[in-house]
Amino acid sequence: MTTITGSCLCKQVRYSIAAQPLTTRACWCRVCQYFAGGNAAINAGFKRDDVTIEGELKDYVSVADSGSVMHRRFCPTCGVHLFSEAESRPHLIFVRVGTLDDPELVRPKANIWTASAPSWACMDEGLPRFEGQPPPAG
Repeated sequence: MTTITGSCLCKQVRYSIAAQPLTTRACWCRVCQYFAGGNAAINAGFKRDDVTIEGELKDYVSVADSGSVMHRRFCPTCGVHLFSEAESRPHLIFVRVGTLDDPELVRPKANIWTASAPSWACMDEGLPRFEGQPPPAG
């Protein structure tokens, strides 16, 4: 199995993952649109125990549209957002695919929170769509 690795822009935060993702989704919720600069954020979900993180992270806590209390973690130096974790699912961590050293390793399997997408959103027509929260990843 290939180890998946990644980092923030300044490389002060590095991570490695000893597993394949449970799921990878393009999320169109308004919070993810902020993180992605107006587009969907592409998030890969992993079991938390499979992810090793090195470096300091800052934590922004908010309540998602799903009602989940979310911890969104980012590099305090360059500001790149790397991870999201829901208090209701502490065994999972979602990694921003744009922070992978090789983003070709994963590809979205669904579009979620499509009801929040702007009218000009470009979505892969071959992927399932969920207007809101999809079924649990694992």
